[in-house]
Amino acid sequence: MNQVSDEELKRVIADFLDMGHVDNIVAMFRREPRYYDWTGEILADRRFAVRLGISILFEELKSLQPEELALAVPSLRRALHSEEPLLRGEAVSILGIIGTAEAIELVRSGLADPNPQVREMAALVLDEL
Repeated sequence: MNQVSDEELKRVIADFLDMGHVDNIVAMFRREPRYYDWTGEILADRRFAVRLGISILFEELKSLQPEELALAVPSLRRALHSEEPLLRGEAVSILGIIGTAEAIELVRSGLADPNPQVREMAALVLDEL
């Protein structure tokens, strides 16, 4: 039996998000919590629909199993160190959805980001909280 590598599975998740199949990915994350640690990597996808899908995924998971969302924080913390401002801003947004004390502290760190758009996203997220 062929096993699917983690890299292949990450691509499948991104492709499903790109196609709008968020419900499938919700089910996958609910069954396998280790996928939360892939959030930052999947968020780095260049496709807008994938990044939007991650937001929808986390909004849905927040209503279904909010206690698991914090598992994504380490991955998003790594994303905050990316050279790509877009990825840092997206990570700030997802951290705002997660909403734990640690996540909010990381959002606050975005207020000092060198990129004005990341700083603006952090301010918007904090205003919504």
